[in-house]
Amino acid sequence: MKKRKASAGGAIKKRDPRKDWQLYLLLLVPVIYIIIFKYIPMGGLVIAFKEYKVRKGIWGSDWVGFENFIEFFQSYQFWRVLKNTVILSVYTIIVSFPFPIIFALMINSVRNEKFKKVTQTIVNMPHFISTVVMVGIVFAVFNNRTGIYGNLVHAITGSWPQDLFASPSNFRHFYVWSAVWQNFGWDSIIYTAALSSVDPSYHEAAQIDGASRFKRVIHVDLPTILPTIITMLILRMGSVMTIGFEKVYLMQNSLNLSASEIISTYVYQVGLSAQGSGDFSYATAIGMFNNVIEFVLVVTVNKISKKVSETSLW
Repeated sequence: MKKRKASAGGAIKKRDPRKDWQLYLLLLVPVIYIIIFKYIPMGGLVIAFKEYKVRKGIWGSDWVGFENFIEFFQSYQFWRVLKNTVILSVYTIIVSFPFPIIFALMINSVRNEKFKKVTQTIVNMPHFISTVVMVGIVFAVFNNRTGIYGNLVHAITGSWPQDLFASPSNFRHFYVWSAVWQNFGWDSIIYTAALSSVDPSYHEAAQIDGASRFKRVIHVDLPTILPTIITMLILRMGSVMTIGFEKVYLMQNSLNLSASEIISTYVYQVGLSAQGSGDFSYATAIGMFNNVIEFVLVVTVNKISKKVSETSLW
């Protein structure tokens, strides 16, 4: 690699951007993608403050201010979808967030490289299963008539069990634990990468002091990846109000609707589904409310983290 030449005063000269034009050209593709599909559509958020009519268009529709937001806040659905969204999201974070960290610490302690690679490959494979297939697997395994669960209970008790998917409380467990199984291996990659930067001399010093392997994990490995853990937690808190629409919608039925109706599915029902009213302004207002809450959460958690641990996103 060519070293940058220092000036007479010791300062490093700035590199000419024209020499790296290939890198900037590659960067141009994702930048254009973000601008087209992320920033330009934000102009459509204005319909949340209008009574949008297709014939009149976005700018020709009548301005109604905060009426759509007030209608949502006064709706009987407001507290139900908000509660379901928060419960499902917090449950997901509490259960799924520690698993990748624990797995990364465990796999980092393994000395057999072949066993480590095989294990990582196996636990990463479910991540590449599509949401539709994942839900199909869950239905197939836990079906009370044709699934493994139903046939096993019938073989033991002689009677068919109840339909687990008809229970609102069971819906949350199926959603969260299937997500843990599917993603904990993939989510552990970033922690495994962070652990690879641990200086071996720390472990050698701890061994000389008589520290066991478990104590070395607690006092050497864990503090090393703590900034990464905090950063990932801040990012996860930004998605507290965003639950995967596809999986919830596929697992949703009329019997578990009291627990499975969340903000994203409600927006779909109101704005896009055949059974809905096709009220795009109302649906946009709900989605905008959801995004504002997420923004506030990210800023708040980041600020708290900066004061407590001096680790933050900005």
